[in-house]
Amino acid sequence: MDAHTVLGTELRGLRQRRPEVSGGVLAGTDGLLISSDLPTTDATHLAALAAASFGLGHRVADTVRHGEFQESLVRTSRGCVVTYPAGRHALLTLVTAAGADLETLHREAREVADRTGSAFDRQRTVAAPGLLPDPHAPLAMRTPMATLPGRAPNAPRATSWRRPPI
Repeated sequence: MDAHTVLGTELRGLRQRRPEVSGGVLAGTDGLLISSDLPTTDATHLAALAAASFGLGHRVADTVRHGEFQESLVRTSRGCVVTYPAGRHALLTLVTAAGADLETLHREAREVADRTGSAFDRQRTVAAPGLLPDPHAPLAMRTPMATLPGRAPNAPRATSWRRPPI
């Protein structure tokens, strides 16, 4: 079963138990969208923001040395956005309505994050062996900019941007 199917199944179950959850995003720790169940939000942007939030939260946790990073929480006037680590390479971000019982949500969401993250890690491990570079292959040749076709080495670049008058 792939990560998208697992996320869909897990989010449907979570939504049945927790109706205040309006949707979720599974994203890589690099900010790329893996799967989404959000009706109105741009999932691609949320995936990137979740990765940034995760990176910052992880860095803060390392700096203060108070244990392992568990979640990143953004509370708004209309609800919360919570990001959980999901396995080694993914993040689960949930969007909730106001008035959510966050303690219960954290407990249930961490379990969902563990299951979806495990599915993604397994899927990634199966696909990874063919993608690994050969450690004995020669390094790529670099081409100096002056030898590339298209313009003379010291020719001014054409640009449509102009500095506004002061």
